[in-house]
Amino acid sequence: MSATPTRQVRIEVPPALRPLAATALLLERLDRTPRQASAEQYRSVAQRAAALLEAAEPGPVLDQLLEAFPALAELWENRHYATSGLCRAPLAAAMNAELDVTALLKRLRA
Repeated sequence: MSATPTRQVRIEVPPALRPLAATALLLERLDRTPRQASAEQYRSVAQRAAALLEAAEPGPVLDQLLEAFPALAELWENRHYATSGLCRAPLAAAMNAELDVTALLKRLRA
């Protein structure tokens, strides 16, 4: 996993997602300093985060957690690769946005 710096974000996490948030923070720390934990410790934290992700309800708070913790987002992407590829945003929305911008640019040029 990559060690991407994160920005400071304050998220009001509901009780149901607090274990995921705590595990995401630990995973992020391990991801940034890979030699601080053994492979087994890292695997254990990643497996716990994966299980908590599976149980988490989709919604804005989960999206905020995935934005705040790149290691967690990467784990989510890997677990949903078959349906989402390496992208958390729905492909149709991205494609429609691109088509809208292309149409707007054509109108502006005319």
